[in-house]
Amino acid sequence: MEKENLRQLIHASGIFIVFLTWFLDPITVILICIAIVLSVELIFRIDKERYIFFFSEILRRSKREHDERGFIYFFVGVILTLYLFRFNIAIANAAIIFLILGDSASTIFGKRFGKHKIPFNKNKTIEGSIAFLIVGFAGALTQLPLTPALSGAIVGSLTEAYSPIDDNITIPIISGIAMSLIIFITT
Repeated sequence: MEKENLRQLIHASGIFIVFLTWFLDPITVILICIAIVLSVELIFRIDKERYIFFFSEILRRSKREHDERGFIYFFVGVILTLYLFRFNIAIANAAIIFLILGDSASTIFGKRFGKHKIPFNKNKTIEGSIAFLIVGFAGALTQLPLTPALSGAIVGSLTEAYSPIDDNITIPIISGIAMSLIIFITT
């Protein structure tokens, strides 16, 4: 559980991306994300040959054996979201918050307190999905009004629970589409 907590803390530290969008345009933030992916990939490759102070220790303590490159999917989801929703950075930020905070909360709470499996996906729990919904909704409220934030949190939670594709990509994109539709319908 300690390894997973560290991994989710790293995952949640991606909140810096949302802060960057307050000061930089989405394309610049996308370029920063690409630079991060390339840097981390280089660190992964060097780490296989020799120990790198600080970075190797973090990698070895947080890496899942079966998901060595999950960070790439994370950044693909962020980059696509920033690009697709650059017309409304509040939607992009809320969608990214679902990925960063909601997904981390669902993993931590699901693994720690999860007792009730979700129908049709025995790898996820109702407790984890509820944590996603609550934490994601609270985070999205910092960016959007109640109705789009709630709709995005519900759709994001369902996407996290049932997506056949890596949820790091699908959570922000599908929840971003849902919030865009709600805003379009209600304005």
